[in-house]
Amino acid sequence: MSADHDHTPLAAFARRVLVAIALAALAFLLWRAVDILFLVLGGVVAAVLLRACAEPVARRTPLSDRQAVVATAIVIVLVLVLVGWLVGAQLSAQISDLLDRLPQAWQGLQDRLGVGALGEWLRGQAGAAGSGTGGVLASLVGYATTLGGALANLILVLIGGVFFAIRPDLYREGLVKLVPGEAARARVADTLDTCGRALRAWLLGQLVSMAIVGALTWLGLWLIGVPAAFALALLASLAEFVPMVGPVAATVPALLLALTQGWGTALWTLALYLAVQQAESNLITPLVQREAVELPPALTLFGVVAFGVVFGPLGLVLAVPALVVAYVAVKKLWVRDTLGEPTPVPGEDDARS
Repeated sequence: MSADHDHTPLAAFARRVLVAIALAALAFLLWRAVDILFLVLGGVVAAVLLRACAEPVARRTPLSDRQAVVATAIVIVLVLVLVGWLVGAQLSAQISDLLDRLPQAWQGLQDRLGVGALGEWLRGQAGAAGSGTGGVLASLVGYATTLGGALANLILVLIGGVFFAIRPDLYREGLVKLVPGEAARARVADTLDTCGRALRAWLLGQLVSMAIVGALTWLGLWLIGVPAAFALALLASLAEFVPMVGPVAATVPALLLALTQGWGTALWTLALYLAVQQAESNLITPLVQREAVELPPALTLFGVVAFGVVFGPLGLVLAVPALVVAYVAVKKLWVRDTLGEPTPVPGEDDARS
């Protein structure tokens, strides 16, 4: 009896240690697999877009939901191929011209600001670090590997998005079944549905904003006479997917390229980008977000920066969709259900309408 009594505290301590080790191992595996989790989120975003495009097709044609999703995916791919074929040559030439002009524009900016010596020193340090054929070859291999990885991730996201869009109920029910208790399962299921509606509203609103920003930027750059206007406008449109940080990053190459045409052109270009961003912030976004999701600006800014610092480029691109899901889940599960505080939740109005 005394021996069993002596071993009981030791056994309990051993169980606690094993549980702690298991939790630490699980946290480590999740951290290591964070890129996969972001790819899953990217697939969910692609699935939301596919479902949004496929639902009108299913309503207006005899196609089933799955057939409409597959048909929509095929049409989207064909449209992208057609657009690439029609404007690919022009876009390729403009991107090539943009890449050729940027070093000259950077050198011109250094000369005007009187920091040429600093630029020479930086170039010398870079040349010393990567001198020789081996350094150039290593750089080319690194760029090719990065590009290949990005393309592979994009293909994986698109394929996963098609699978998610064809059978969303299968993955939703599988996730809900992991939660113990019928009441908790009902809450999680309702929260997932609400997150899906909010994510869809945000994505559609974001696509509208991106299209308008791209069109306004192209028209303004064309009128000003900045080279590679179409490529710069496409860059501005894509950068709009990352709020606040993306538009600032897209302004830099436009200003550098405008500097090759003179300070007057550069000032007009800066004024154009400021005007487009003011229109986007004060006119386009408020109109679009009446039917979309309005995240607090400070939450968006620091969330995007934090995701970019911690998770890299993939986290930067998918930061806002992750914030939308987290924002809805926290308001619904914690603020309303746990704390009992009344609060509006994005995505619920769509369910009632």
